[in-house]
Amino acid sequence: MRNNPVDRRLFLKATATTALGLARPARVFAAAAVSPETNALAAYMSAAGTRALPADVAEHAKHHLIDTLASMISGSELAPGQAAARYIRAYGGKGTATIAGTMLTASPIDAALANGEMAQADETDDSHNASRSHPGCAVIPAALAVAEELGSDGARFLRAITLGYDVGTRVVMAMSGAAFSYESSLASHSIAGTFGASAAAGCIAGLDERQMHWVVDYASQQSSGIVAWQRDTDHIEKSFVFAGMPARNGATAALVVKAGWNGVDDVFSGADNFFLAYAPKANRERVVEKLGERYEIVQTDIKKWTVGSPIQGPLDAIAAIRQKRAFEADQVSRVTVRLAPSVAQVVDNRDIPDISLQHMVAVMLLDKTASFKAAHDKPRMQDPTVLKERAKVTLVKDEELTKLLPVRVAIVDIELSDGTKLSERIEAVRGTPRNPMSRAEVIDKARDLTAPILGRAKADRLIETVYAIETLTDIRRLKPLLQRG
Repeated sequence: MRNNPVDRRLFLKATATTALGLARPARVFAAAAVSPETNALAAYMSAAGTRALPADVAEHAKHHLIDTLASMISGSELAPGQAAARYIRAYGGKGTATIAGTMLTASPIDAALANGEMAQADETDDSHNASRSHPGCAVIPAALAVAEELGSDGARFLRAITLGYDVGTRVVMAMSGAAFSYESSLASHSIAGTFGASAAAGCIAGLDERQMHWVVDYASQQSSGIVAWQRDTDHIEKSFVFAGMPARNGATAALVVKAGWNGVDDVFSGADNFFLAYAPKANRERVVEKLGERYEIVQTDIKKWTVGSPIQGPLDAIAAIRQKRAFEADQVSRVTVRLAPSVAQVVDNRDIPDISLQHMVAVMLLDKTASFKAAHDKPRMQDPTVLKERAKVTLVKDEELTKLLPVRVAIVDIELSDGTKLSERIEAVRGTPRNPMSRAEVIDKARDLTAPILGRAKADRLIETVYAIETLTDIRRLKPLLQRG
């Protein structure tokens, strides 16, 4: 009797499956108990939309909101912003969500991607030192896109943003924060951004406590890029990793759960959990440490200068030295900048002007400031006058300064041609929590970034609206103030 071919195939498949099972014991996935930390986080997230913010926290949140919106608008004219606009024109889904600095609209997920790309385009967005992340450029585009889709009011919008800063940064701090960032090939910026954007968007969507468990789960599944972004010479991929991708991921996490998707109840514990996969030595308790007491938006820097974070201190130092002793660039014979090695490598002779320390120091010597225009003038990197000053700049990777991290101390020594030696040590950069910018300074920066694109009158209306955001009944009323013309 001949063998039946179908029976033979089933037999061989069963035999192979049995052999595989003998070689690798089957894993049993029992329903895991939800950890107290995850329960506490989900409860905090679900209640955030109706929880009043302390007055000082609300003020900080408004600073970061206008600073990020200004970054989006100014970034619309830079290479990452232009790339985002090309994507929206070619492939962006249909929808009514605003693309800042343009007249384009898109679906909420595509809008989150494009606005995130723009928000990180010009290195003027905010940064959170302890988690080594840039919260605003991911959190605010995601929150804005979902708020426009669902019609959030301004008070919930501001609370959602504040929640995003709290959640995203704490996840990375639980993973050892800046230490994790420096030791891992995973991108702390996208991890913090994705969790922060997901939390903010979930808050806008009004998700309940159970749904917030699933939002955290979907954030985990989308959470990280890799630090290959450091090889990006046009800032487009860097903007994607820091902001475009996390903002898109956050909007996606919230909207799929809003649409009825479920997921794992506790992705932070049990088999193959997020922390085991990414940072086995993580301290899960730090995710909920002082929630409702310590607001991370208050701990987040606003940049005075529109350049990479490690360059802020050196520019502050040169400005401080000049206040004490005026000098011209041609009087300078040598400039020595000292930074911790892990900080210095991010900005050491990079090909992009706003993240090249040597170039920006040369610009600061010549211009006596570091304007947005100068920080994004790539052809000027080949200007012989700039190259002459750049040749005077030495970046020293000082191991002693590593001991002070995550505080990024900068030391600048300037030697003049007459032998005069000038020095400044910066331990609290302007715009950091220990040396914060005033409302007037934040407004001046926002106006400088937005007025050339929006016009002075519209820029001022945008600023006024943000500082009265709690009175806005529908966040969609921001749209005409964010659009060009």
